[in-house]
Amino acid sequence: MLPSLYISHGSPMLALEPGASGPALERLAAELPRPKAIVLVSAHWESADLRVASHPAPTTWHDFGGFPPALFAVQYPAPGEPTLAAHVVELLGEHGLSASLDPNRPFDHGAWVPLSLMYPAADIPVVQVSLPSLLGPAGQTQVGQALSALRNEGVLLIGSGSITHNLRELDWHAGTENALPWALAFREWIIEKLAANDEAALHDYRQLAPFAARNHPSEEHLLPLYFARGAGGDFSVAHKGWTLGALGMDIYRFG
Repeated sequence: MLPSLYISHGSPMLALEPGASGPALERLAAELPRPKAIVLVSAHWESADLRVASHPAPTTWHDFGGFPPALFAVQYPAPGEPTLAAHVVELLGEHGLSASLDPNRPFDHGAWVPLSLMYPAADIPVVQVSLPSLLGPAGQTQVGQALSALRNEGVLLIGSGSITHNLRELDWHAGTENALPWALAFREWIIEKLAANDEAALHDYRQLAPFAARNHPSEEHLLPLYFARGAGGDFSVAHKGWTLGALGMDIYRFG
């Protein structure tokens, strides 16, 4: 059985400057059985309702600005899988979650940046599921639980976000080993609660975790963690890292 993963994808420049995350993602991919397909929830596809991408050949969307031309030249031509997308909608419906197919959605950088480091051949089908962020942590846990059976079918489930994500308070002079105290405190609280399987605390992190709103002025980059946790099994840390003092680059494994 494949695990589910939570990947902190950092800046889009990770595709060209992978730092310590690149080797960590390469190792993780090498350790896992080769997936038949990947189902991924990205922080960059927020939606009012649940949607499942169903295009057979999604394009690579450079959904950002201000980066070097070389980044805009990167393509990730992995196929989609309409049959799997329909199966995902069916599984969600069986768990009381209404979802619809989206035949036009491209791969946003929350999908193609980490996948380009894990599976650079781009030869594994990928299906994105949207992030109805208004449903909060409990809603994403439910989505993960609904799709957890896919792990038995050779499908790798990934939530892609960032364990900390306050772009206004980055330290542009910080090294990769240094974390600002408020970011570190939040990350360590999350790890502690994940290790204890304390779902109630995790769902109420906004009130209980130190510096929660400072680390996540909005929730979209943390919510994919709840998808991965809901879909997976026992928690372990696959990688810890930082960039710019306050942008956590952790990778967590469930199962």
